[in-house]
This record gives sequence, structure tokens and C-alpha cells, in this order.
Amino acid sequence: MNLSLVIPVYNEQDNLPLLLDAIYKTMHTLDRAWELILVDDGSRDNSLSILKEYAEKDPEHIRVISFRRNFGQTAAIAAGLDYSQGEIIVLLDADLQNDPADIPMMLAKLDEGYDLVSGWRKQRKDNAITRNFPSMLANWLISRVTGVHLHDYGCTLKAYRRDVLEGFRLYGEMHRFIPVYAHSVGAHIAEVVVSHHPRTFGKTKYGLERSVKVVLDLFTVKFLISYASKPIYLFGGAGSFLMIVSTIIMLFLFVRRWFFFVGIANSPLLQISAMFFILGFQSILMGLIAELLVRTYHESQRKPTYTIRTMLNLKRDPRE
Repeated sequence: MNLSLVIPVYNEQDNLPLLLDAIYKTMHTLDRAWELILVDDGSRDNSLSILKEYAEKDPEHIRVISFRRNFGQTAAIAAGLDYSQGEIIVLLDADLQNDPADIPMMLAKLDEGYDLVSGWRKQRKDNAITRNFPSMLANWLISRVTGVHLHDYGCTLKAYRRDVLEGFRLYGEMHRFIPVYAHSVGAHIAEVVVSHHPRTFGKTKYGLERSVKVVLDLFTVKFLISYASKPIYLFGGAGSFLMIVSTIIMLFLFVRRWFFFVGIANSPLLQISAMFFILGFQSILMGLIAELLVRTYHESQRKPTYTIRTMLNLKRDPRE
């Protein structure tokens, strides 16, 4: 299997026939073996019935996964990735705002040597206040914090090579951070302008509360990418800083005592200095414990701390 399309579906009964017709029209122009994995995320309308109907008509291409309840878009994408077989994976939404006609252009960009091609909804057809502005701020913040500069992290339409997703698990709202993970393992990333259409049927499942979740997930991603394999750098760095501040305060107190005869015992700076020293010491201990946990994790799962693009004249797995 060369190409897998993964689409999360939630209450999209009116959009599905149009979406599937558009996908068939696009796929007929490509000379590739393909599959379409539709993940019903606990829809409460007739979406699942429509999916079953299409799956019965075309078992060669259509695969359907149905959740027992609504687990969220990220879980639906994770399930689609787990059950996909293609060497190239394309994600898109089921609401017809992403255009399947952009898929050949993204695949052509992948063929230029990129590992991930991300869509950019440059002319976005959403509410400017509740959707576009928060998205713009989120994209700026994610780019600054992670160092991976994309205009549109929230665009689901992306094309990936399977090998850049190996070992990456999705939680929370973390599907939008896949490019950050891919960059951390050395993937070559490109961004292309894609079409974006206003929603015709149904209603959006996104709200302002999602922006809060994105910010919280950003903290998680930043920690996992920067410090997951070396937590002592984070905890030890913070602990060292606190202990240095504590030492400076103590030196100040002693200088003030010996040269200006000001008492130390009744000064609140003494308690602050002691508190900073204890917190710093505990932080370093937490870093050491985290280092032991990281080593236990990697060694128990025989998981390497590196990723390989290609190998020449090598056959043996060093973990065997």
C-alpha cells in the first residue's frame, strides 16, 4: 500500500457523500495504490450508517473504524494512523473545508525529498474573531517556543512519510504538534498553500476553550522534545539557579553582619535563602530520579535515543 488517507469523522452526515465523491475524483487521477480510513468518533447522527454503506460498496479502498463514544479528534487520528498501511499518510478533515484536490500537489512536494508537507490555509474562510485570530496567536506562540516555524499548525491537511511518525503517540490535542515531533527526529518539512472553503453543512466542533488546551499541550511538547531524554538539564538547571540565589543572599547577610553589624537571625532573608537552597537541592534530586526513570524506560523497551534515515550494508539490529 502506497497511500493512506486518514479522516476523523464526527457528526458529518451531510458532508460525507460530497467528501467521498471528491476523494474518488482526486484518487482516480493518481497512479497509486490507496486506502481511505474513516474513523467515526462516536457520531450521534447517521454518519456511521453512511460510512458502512460506502465500505460495503468499496471494500478494496474504504476502511471504517467506529469508536464506542466520542474520544476527540486526536484519538481518532491516532487510531487511523495505527491501522493505516500506506508508506505515505495524508490527514484531512471531514467537513469539506479541506479540499481533496490539493492532495496531488502535496504528494508532488513530498516527492521532492520532504518528509512532511503541511497545509497553510492562507485565505481562511472562518470567523475572524473566534477562529482566525486565536489561531494566528497560537501559531506564533508554537513557532516561537518550538523553533519550528509554520504559518498554520491547526490545518489538518498534512502529508507524512510513515517513518517520521514511528514511535510517536498522540494524546490530548497533540495532533497539531506532529510537525514539531517530526522536526525533532530530523524530518525535512515543507509548507504549501492549500484551499480552504467555508463550512456548508453542520457546525464547527472547535471553540475558544480549545486554545487553552493547545497552550497546555505546548508545555508538554516542549518538555518532551527538549528534555525527555535529559531531564536533569531542566531540573538540575532550575535547582542550580535556586542554590546560587540562596548563596548570594547568604553572602549578603554575612557581609551585612560583619561590616555593618546587622543581625541575621531576625532577617526574613535568612528564611528565604534557606527555602531557596532546599528547593534547589530537591529539584536536583528530582532531576536525578527523572534520569533513572528515563533510562529505565529506554532500556526496558529497548528503545534507542536516536532515529535512522537510511542504512547501507547493515542488516543486524543492534538490539538483537
